[in-house]
Amino acid sequence: MEEIQEKHTLITRFKSFLKECKRVFMITKKPSIKEFKAIVKVTGIGILVIGVLGFLIQILWILIKK
Repeated sequence: MEEIQEKHTLITRFKSFLKECKRVFMITKKPSIKEFKAIVKVTGIGILVIGVLGFLIQILWILIKK
């Protein structure tokens, strides 16, 4: 009996999750070109910074290991 109740709560939670997802998708809007360009710039800069930091850490690691 406990298994059935556990499955029931899992199904209920999943349905609730889907309802919340639908609600979020309904209130979101498509970004304007200006917003999109800003997002792309910030994301690109973030990726570049993380890449450079990783590269520098790798170089330092190689130099320390020798």
